[in-house]
Formats: sequence, structure tokens, C-alpha cells
Amino acid sequence: MEINKVSQAKSKRWVVDPRTWTKVRSVQRDPISNIHAFRIAYVEAAQLEPLLEALPSNVLGVVRHDRSPEGSNGLGACPVVCLDLPQLNGAPLTELWTSTLPVTCHLTEGIHCAMNGEVLFGSFQADEVPGMLLDSVTYKAYRHLLIQARALGYPHLLRVWNYFPRINNESGGLERYQRFCAGRHQALAESLSGFPRSLPAGTAVGTRSGPLKIHFLAAKQSGTHIENPRQVCAYEYPPVYGPRSPSFARATLRQSISGSHLLISGTASVVGHVSAHIDDPGKQTLEIIHNLNALIAQTEHLHGVTRGQWCGDALFRIYIRHPEHFATVRDILRDQLPSHTQVLYLQGEMCRSELLLEIEGILSQEKSINVNNTLLSTRVHIQEPAISQHAKPDKFRAV
Repeated sequence: MEINKVSQAKSKRWVVDPRTWTKVRSVQRDPISNIHAFRIAYVEAAQLEPLLEALPSNVLGVVRHDRSPEGSNGLGACPVVCLDLPQLNGAPLTELWTSTLPVTCHLTEGIHCAMNGEVLFGSFQADEVPGMLLDSVTYKAYRHLLIQARALGYPHLLRVWNYFPRINNESGGLERYQRFCAGRHQALAESLSGFPRSLPAGTAVGTRSGPLKIHFLAAKQSGTHIENPRQVCAYEYPPVYGPRSPSFARATLRQSISGSHLLISGTASVVGHVSAHIDDPGKQTLEIIHNLNALIAQTEHLHGVTRGQWCGDALFRIYIRHPEHFATVRDILRDQLPSHTQVLYLQGEMCRSELLLEIEGILSQEKSINVNNTLLSTRVHIQEPAISQHAKPDKFRAV
């Protein structure tokens, strides 16, 4: 595919400046920055069990990308999420959530949780029984997990991941994604104080098989939910997208004494509320980069996060609808993302049939000190977002 060379200009990148990486390697860390409520990494599946044996009391959760939970034995007492999302790149990877704080695992009424003094990582799945539509299944699932999280002392949702099959298929006159949105909206509107401004970051992706699977991160303290100036708030979408708008924020910022995490929702090639660059995976990828740039800049501008403080702990998960688009997307992101970023490519279906991919991410920031104990920038320098005339979508369609 021919990609407009101007659209790939270096000025549009939000990558690290390689020169800043080596300069800050010797910066002294504040000792308190070694305390982490959670950390996330992609590890080779073959190395997972030995790793878990070495961290028996510090694992919050495991997310695998295979068809069934077979092989989950031996992964300990933590939540293990198995998703039927084929991996498109390299050796099989598993997402591992750990903490430097002691972790307690808990299983009650189908919800599997791992908790420390600050956050809870939980998972739940709900089967679609005959005669019950997905909106009803989703409503009951969300009500259940919200009640249990509150009962355990973690009332604030920071991030939710949702997976179910046939996301674009019709069911009772609506797309299954629209039914999912209706059930989620009802449960969150009834349960969240400050709705919709208190909505967490979210992802909803179609799998090849399986029940509705939800895993989530909740906390004792609320995060800061962030919107993107290039996009209409998802919860304010017009009715053309369904009877109930999608209920999620574009990102959630969790700040703590040891640093910050930016939990970025699944981000697609949507400008305003309209899908951009139909049938062009390359241009959709570049549009997503523009959206991520704008979101990060908004976070820095409004919430006191200093430019240059994002460190090298950056993970991105890329969902691609058609495997034949993988090489196009990968080649663009190799040029756009930091070289030390962990990237996982999965085959999945987006919420709109014309969207060919979406990208979610987790960026982390640690505090560091100089000899005067003042805050220094850490590793990543994110350049100003470039939203240029050359990046304007050439086709739009609302579905």
C-alpha cells in the first residue's frame, strides 16, 4: 500500500528522543518509586510458569490469548483470563500483572480477584443463555462485578476490558455491540456516582469464540478520566450509533506517590464521532497516532503531568481485523513507536465494521530525584502532537 510520505513525517511521531534515553539512565530514583501498586509486561508464554514460581505472592493477574483455559493449571491462585484472539507477531506472549505490594487472591460468585492495598484486578465471564440477549447478559455482569468490587473496598473503576464473539452481527434488530452498550450503559448509569464523567477507560473487542469476558482494574481511590479534543466523548455519541452511547472515557490517569499510569482506551480511526479512512489500514493507523498524540498532550496540559516524564515502561496492544493488514500496520508502528516499547498484535474485531484496527496502551511514569530532591524528567520525551492538513481523512462514514 502506498502511504502518503508526508503523513509519515518524523514531526508527527510521539516517539522518544533516543539521545534522552541514555542521558537519564543514571538518574537517581526516589526510593518510594520502587513501590508499585501494579506493573504490566508481556512475557513469553513458555517462561510464564517459572516466573510465577519466583513471584508467588506478587501476581495480580495473567491474560492469555488462546482458545481455552487449558494449561492454566500451575499459574497459581491469581485471575487468569483466556481470550480467543490469535496473536499475529512472534513467539506467544502473555500479559503479566504484578505488584511490589503483597497480593491477596479472592474468588466469590464467579468473580476472581487479586488485591493489594491500592488496586484490585478482577475477571468475570458470563454465558449467553438461550432466550437472553446480550444487553441483559451485560447488565447483569456489570452490576455483579460493581457490587463485588465495592464490597471488597475498591469502588472506583479505572479500566475495563470487554470481549465477546460476533461483535458486528445483528441480534434482535441491533448489532451485538449496540446491545452490549445498552446493557453496560444501564448498569453504570445506575451504579456510578457522577455518571457519565466518572466512566473508566475501556475496550470492547470481538473474539472468535467464547462467552462475554470482562477483566478490570479497580481502586480504593478514584482516577482522573480524560477525553480527547479530537473526538466527541463516546458517551455523547449521537443515536445513529445505537440506542445507548458507548460508556467509557478515552483514558484514565492514575497518579500516586510513586508515579503515574495512563491507561489508554481502545483508540480507533475516529475523528469527532465519524470513522475515517474507510478501507485503508495504513491511513487508519496514522489517524490513530494523531488521536494518541492529542490524548497524551491533553493529559499533560490539564492534569499536571510534565512533558518528558513518561518513562520507558510503555505497552501497546494492537487489534487488527484482517491478518493480511498486519504487515502494513506493523511497519508504520515500527517507525512511530519507541523502539523499547512492548507491542502485542492480535486478531480481533472492532466495534464498527469499517474500522480495521484499534490501539490501546498503558504508559507509566516514575518519579526521580536529583541531589536536591527535586523532580526530574525521566525517560520519554513525547513531541508535540502534529495534526496537520496532510493528516485529514479523505473519506468519512457514520454507521
